[in-house]
Amino acid sequence: MLTDTTCKNAKCPADKPRKRFADAAGLYLEVQANGAKKSWFYKYRFAGKEKRLALGSYPAVSLAQARRDRDDARETLHTGTDPVAARHDAKRATLARAENTFQTVALEWWAHWKGTKTERHADYVKRRLEADVFPVIGTVPVADLTARQLKEVARRVEARGAVDIAKRAWQTCGQILAFAVGEDLIERSPSNEIKPGAFLKTRKKENYARVDAKELPTLLRRMDTYTGSPCTRLAMRLMALTFVRTGELIGARWEEFDLDAAEWRIPESRMKMRTPHIVPLSTQAVEVLKTLAELRNLSPMVFPGERDHEKPMSNNTILKALERMGYKHRMTGHGYRGVASTILHELGWRHDVIELQLAHQERNAVSAAYNHATYLAERRKMMQAWADHLDALRAGAKVLPFKAA
Repeated sequence: MLTDTTCKNAKCPADKPRKRFADAAGLYLEVQANGAKKSWFYKYRFAGKEKRLALGSYPAVSLAQARRDRDDARETLHTGTDPVAARHDAKRATLARAENTFQTVALEWWAHWKGTKTERHADYVKRRLEADVFPVIGTVPVADLTARQLKEVARRVEARGAVDIAKRAWQTCGQILAFAVGEDLIERSPSNEIKPGAFLKTRKKENYARVDAKELPTLLRRMDTYTGSPCTRLAMRLMALTFVRTGELIGARWEEFDLDAAEWRIPESRMKMRTPHIVPLSTQAVEVLKTLAELRNLSPMVFPGERDHEKPMSNNTILKALERMGYKHRMTGHGYRGVASTILHELGWRHDVIELQLAHQERNAVSAAYNHATYLAERRKMMQAWADHLDALRAGAKVLPFKAA
């Protein structure tokens, strides 16, 4: 058997390219000519063939360490696995571990996930990942990610006062890690170890600001005299008449409208609840759209952006217009939905009909396919009655009329 002294003094004869010095159980030290390099090898047989496993150079790898490495390789061999193949697998796993960073896996998840989401929402989620998550944990191998690191992401977002965004960031990371589990990249998700409510502040839920019924007539008159962009004024008018969500309104495309049938059919790809939605158009809404058509350029958008007509106007356009009209913190684009729901209930319209028109249906594919056209005749009457009611309020009516039987 070898000793440290033997290893240190081992030399190769001048007339040979290399010389081997055996230790035991297949371990030997190979010395090259002129002592230029001394290397450890473990010789063994696998599947009837003689093979060898490199264990490093002497003296960087000592005799004692070389023996331990040989013993580890022998244990691998006894399990029926080729030590050389096991090492190659380990190197590939290490490489894959380095390549499968959180950012890499997140982008793979996003490409898979976005197919069932609206383009606007998918882009928003990607921007949030790029702004809030990747700078913190993007380069961390997903297999090495810890709950502590995930908490750091959420806490940094929370620190700037964005509690809701912090919670959504945590939820998105959880979805990404669940995807990683499904792809066999990790065995479990560290996001399952703790809930965001355990360390993030709670914030009282705030409803969208909205005027009450008695303030609505003044708002409607101010909308009519709005001196900003005619397109923005008409957008506020159409929102009041249809009470769709802000994103659904500003993302409207001309191809979705049938003015002869007085219908606006919003595809499921643009709906929050991922189901198609029909908006019966009152005569007043049709007139608004005809006016918009006269202003139309070549854009496919009903409300195109100022700089890029191929994209919709900014999501904040209506909110900023309301603020200029004196309704800051008092009314939002989404507030029209709450106002309409409250008044329509007071007018006596059925709750189910109102909820369907608000597109509050459950995410059930079977019921959604049926419900989007349910009560359509009654919804047409309701939408026309709503538009007439707004006209009456604008003209100065003070009493809520009752719904006709």
